[in-house]
Amino acid sequence: MEKIKYDLVERKNPVQLPVDLPFGKYFTDHVFEMDYSTGKGWHNPIIKKLENLSLHPGTMYLHYGQGVFDGLKAFKNEEDEVVIFRLKKHIERLNNSSRKICIPEVNPEFVFQAVVELISIERDWIPSKFGESLYIRPFVFGTEPFLGVHPSATYKLIVLLSPVGPYYPEGFKPVRILVQDDYVRAVRKGLGDCKTPANYAASLLAAEVAKKKGFTQVLWLDGVEQKYIEEVGTMNIFIQFKNEIATPKLSGSILPGVTRDSVIHILKDWGMNINERLISIQEVIDEYKKGNVTGVFGTGTAAVISSVGWLNFKGFEMTFNGGNPGELDLKLFKELTSIHYGKMEDRYGWLTHVEKKEIEV
Repeated sequence: MEKIKYDLVERKNPVQLPVDLPFGKYFTDHVFEMDYSTGKGWHNPIIKKLENLSLHPGTMYLHYGQGVFDGLKAFKNEEDEVVIFRLKKHIERLNNSSRKICIPEVNPEFVFQAVVELISIERDWIPSKFGESLYIRPFVFGTEPFLGVHPSATYKLIVLLSPVGPYYPEGFKPVRILVQDDYVRAVRKGLGDCKTPANYAASLLAAEVAKKKGFTQVLWLDGVEQKYIEEVGTMNIFIQFKNEIATPKLSGSILPGVTRDSVIHILKDWGMNINERLISIQEVIDEYKKGNVTGVFGTGTAAVISSVGWLNFKGFEMTFNGGNPGELDLKLFKELTSIHYGKMEDRYGWLTHVEKKEIEV
């Protein structure tokens, strides 16, 4: 593999971030880029100035949607140390998504090092306030200009960085979720387990309908029987029964969330009865009526843990913990964020430490 090239801009002034940092609206000075072409493989790796893309109107991605992405975070702790949370796992998921839609896989070790190099260069963009972080968005898309349905012959990988505040700026407040059976997002053996733009485009209409009704997000049911709960638009879901914590199993139609995986590890370490299985919405309703559902929460990179205060299906509304955050939700949030910000030992080896160094250009 070629060595990474550098085309860096001179930073004349210190980085200035707003006091109330929004999510996803600011971007750092540089990106990592790499190209792919049939016969040549991945080549031309470079860390360069952030600039607009120039694309041919016939670029295949624009017409046929052959693209994947991922999302993870870097944090700065009180000692000014920079860490990336579960970088290897996210690169693995990016490659899993790529395989499903015929995008060539990247070399995991090389991209791992490239992300670390980019974060090292842009470390001044990482906010240090609790709840804030540097969001890392790697994405790959087909770049061949051609009108015809087949895998692109050329691709581009870009790693984009964005300093972000909390996903929910109002703080750790329970969200209101609508269980959706009027629309289908994904089906097993489709693209539901891939982080690809098509999945998010398919979720927009239902999400807008839900918002107009006063709900924060949508909880999808399976696309075949419309019976089993799957995931929320931006997070995996967990149901806290009286004697069990259950989350939908990875059946091929939901995203294998990295935060989901992290929470399962933690709950097992705490000796809790955590199971990945099919969960019907009717089971949730029946057990709720019996008083056996003690809480519901979601997991995802953006919000980490989201406490669900209300769940509504066909007009039947379930309220959890009186609309207040659940005790387990808060405990998990504290555990994960303590690992993120270095307040707790990284006993799982999930953090990649980024050294501060000068790059020879």
